[in-house]
Amino acid sequence: MASSAGKDAPDHAGQLVVHPLEPVFDETSRVLVLGTMPSPKSREVRFYYGNPQNRFWRVMAALWDEPVPTTNGARRDLCLRHHVALWDVLASCTIHGASDASIRNPVPNDVGRLLSAAPIARVFCTGGTATRLYQRLVEPSCGMPCTGLPSTSPANARMRLGGLIAAYEPLRRAAEGE
Repeated sequence: MASSAGKDAPDHAGQLVVHPLEPVFDETSRVLVLGTMPSPKSREVRFYYGNPQNRFWRVMAALWDEPVPTTNGARRDLCLRHHVALWDVLASCTIHGASDASIRNPVPNDVGRLLSAAPIARVFCTGGTATRLYQRLVEPSCGMPCTGLPSTSPANARMRLGGLIAAYEPLRRAAEGE
C-alpha cells in the first residue's frame, strides 16, 4: 500500500492567509463589527460569516426582526441599511483551517482608515480572539476601545441562538444611535 504522507498529512504549521475581502461600510455606518479572519468557507463564498453553520446572519436578522439573508448582496444590504460595517481585525496571519487558537504572526488591518472614512461610534469584536487581537494590535493606534461579543461560530456550541441574540442587543442599540 502506497503511503499518502505529505499529501494528506495535517499542516501543523498552518497556512499564510492574506485577507481577501474588502470591508463593508458606507457613509452612514455607525458601528463596526470585526471578526478575526475569514474562515476557509467565507473565503470560498467571498463574504463574511460564510459558513452556513455560523449563526451570525441569524443573529443579525433577529436583531431587526427580518428574514435571514441568504445571498451576499442581501447580507451586505442588511448591514448597510442598519448602519453596520463589517471587517476583520487581521490583514494576514498564519492559521490552521478556521481555528483562531492556531493563529500565528498576526498583522492587523488598517482599521484607522475605515474609522476615518465612516462615522463609526462603536467597535464590536466577535469572539475572544478577535477582541484580544484588537485590543493588542489595533486599539493602541486608533484609540477606539471595542466591546467583545460572543462568537457566533459553530465552535461556540455552549451558547444557544437566543443567548447570542441577547448578547448582540448592544450592537443593535448602538447601530440605531440609542
